[in-house]
Amino acid sequence: MRFYWLILGMLAVWRITHLLQAEDGPWNLLVRFRRWLGNGMLGGLLDCFYCLSLWISVPFAWWVGENWKARLLLWPALSGAAILLEKISNRMEIVPPPVYYEEEEKERDHVLRTEPDVSETGDRTPNS
Repeated sequence: MRFYWLILGMLAVWRITHLLQAEDGPWNLLVRFRRWLGNGMLGGLLDCFYCLSLWISVPFAWWVGENWKARLLLWPALSGAAILLEKISNRMEIVPPPVYYEEEEKERDHVLRTEPDVSETGDRTPNS
């Protein structure tokens, strides 16, 4: 097995899986195809990149591998490479959460129920 065939197999598995799972295609053909398959087993298969990459990698593993042992090992390897490529290409920018704090003085003015200050009344009786 040549190294470039392995690289070509990995890229082809990723490309075809991504095309079928995430892209609209020309004239929305792939959207219509996914809609036509519906919510059945095949429609659900096209929703999951991981599942779909396993099935797309089968013919490529058969084509690239030289014997049954190599083909058996190439099957999950090509799928795993496609998954890694998908994760690398779909990195979303991580936005830190906004900084939030409350000021104590202003908070007292905007509450519906307040408790009397212990220092002013001497005992704590809640307001009703």
